[in-house]
Amino acid sequence: MITSKLVRPILSTSAAFASFIRPANTPQFQGIGLGSGIFQQPLRKMHIQSIPMWVGSSNNYAYLVSDDETKDAVIIDPANPPEVTPILSEKSKTLNLTAIMNTHHHWDHAGGNKKILSSLPSQIPVIGGADCEAVTKTPPHNSTFSIGKNIQVTALHTPCHTQDSICWFMEDSKTNERVVFTGDTLFIGGCGKFFEGNGAEMHKALNEVLAGLPDDTKVYPGHEYTKSNVKFLKKVLPGNEAVDTLEKFADDNQQTQGKFTIGQEKAHNAFMRVHTDEMKKVTGETEPAAVMAKLREMKNAG
Repeated sequence: MITSKLVRPILSTSAAFASFIRPANTPQFQGIGLGSGIFQQPLRKMHIQSIPMWVGSSNNYAYLVSDDETKDAVIIDPANPPEVTPILSEKSKTLNLTAIMNTHHHWDHAGGNKKILSSLPSQIPVIGGADCEAVTKTPPHNSTFSIGKNIQVTALHTPCHTQDSICWFMEDSKTNERVVFTGDTLFIGGCGKFFEGNGAEMHKALNEVLAGLPDDTKVYPGHEYTKSNVKFLKKVLPGNEAVDTLEKFADDNQQTQGKFTIGQEKAHNAFMRVHTDEMKKVTGETEPAAVMAKLREMKNAG
C-alpha cells in the first residue's frame, strides 16, 4: 500500500533512485566555444524505467516515465500490481505520479488499474482506449498532452490487435529524444496477433502510423518476444544483415526494449517490409495488406 503522498522534494536520499533518474545526465562536452570556452550537451529530461512482469511466462513490461525537472510521472500498463506497487511506493518519495496509461484493454496490460488506483493516496486519471479497466480519458488520434514540463505525448490510434489499441509517442523537448510505447501492436522484430482486426488495419498501424515517426524513435513494446520473433525472421528474411544483427543482440541480452528504433524495424521486421518484392515472393501475395495477413498466418503456424 502506498501511504505517503506523492511529492517533489528538493533532493532524493535514495542512491538507487539517483541512478535511475540520471542515467545519462553526466555532463558531456561537444567542443570549444568562442567565449567562455566549452559547449555543454543538453541534459535529457525524459527518463524511463522498465518494470518486467511475469518473467518467463508472458514477459510483459510496465514502464515508469518521468520528467526529471518537474518530477511528474506516468505508469504505462501496470498490469501486475504485486510487481509494480512496491516500485511506485519507493518512487513516490521523489516522483509525482499523475496518471496510469494503457496501450489497450487486455488484462495483461490494463487489468491492474483498479488495484493500482486503490493503493494510491489520491485518485489519478486512467488514460487509454475506451475498453480499458477504469478508464477516465481516451485522447483522440494525434492529440497531444504533456508529462511535466518537458515531455510531449502524442496518442496514436492503431486498431487491430484490439480496436482500442493506442501507441504513445513521446518527445523530450530538451534533447529531441523520441520514444514510442507500442503495447502489442509492434514488437521488436514482430507484431501482435490480429485479435480484433485484419491485415489492412495492421498494415496501416505499422507502415503508415508508426513508420511515419522519425527513424530515430526508440521502440518500447509491451512484451519481450524478440528471440522468438528472430526465429521467424530467419525463415522469411534469410541472409538479411539487419536480422543477423538483431539475432546477435537478442542472444547476448535478456531485454531489448528501447534498444532498437523505428528505422531499424523497417530494416529487420518483416511486418514492416510488406511492400518489398522479397515479402511478396515469400507470401505469394502482391497487395501490402494481403502480404501482412499472410505473414501473420505464417507466424501463427510456427
